[in-house]
Amino acid sequence: MVDILHRVGIKAPVAQVYAALTTAERIADWWTTDTRGNGDDVGGTLRFRFGAGGFDMKVLELDPGTRVLWEVIDGPGEWIGTHVSWNLEQVGDYTIVLFGHQGWKEPVEFMHHCSTKWALFLMSLKSLIETGTGTPDPRDVKIDNWN
Repeated sequence: MVDILHRVGIKAPVAQVYAALTTAERIADWWTTDTRGNGDDVGGTLRFRFGAGGFDMKVLELDPGTRVLWEVIDGPGEWIGTHVSWNLEQVGDYTIVLFGHQGWKEPVEFMHHCSTKWALFLMSLKSLIETGTGTPDPRDVKIDNWN
């Protein structure tokens, strides 16, 4: 198994970052504008749609201000059964986000693409919280034919 891992500091209280990871309306402001579902209840499902396809994720864990964990239950075969985790810690004026997209069976080319896109969307999350404006799909930076 291989993982995508990123770390980003966001100059904001941890509660603000946590809210942007657990409500469909806020997720739509930094990841994809076509976000639906229930992200603030364990067992809820979030549906994310992009021009090139989409993903459904089940909420497995919610520890307010500390951790969010999703499991991919529908989408590209490489994603099914993987886990997306957000570990949060307040350090001074910053919330440190340790992000993981874990459980990939092998480092296929699509994983390289997804790693870059996750980094771009983490910067969109940072921008949303620090400036009020994110760059969710379809306004995100396109990097190749997968978008």
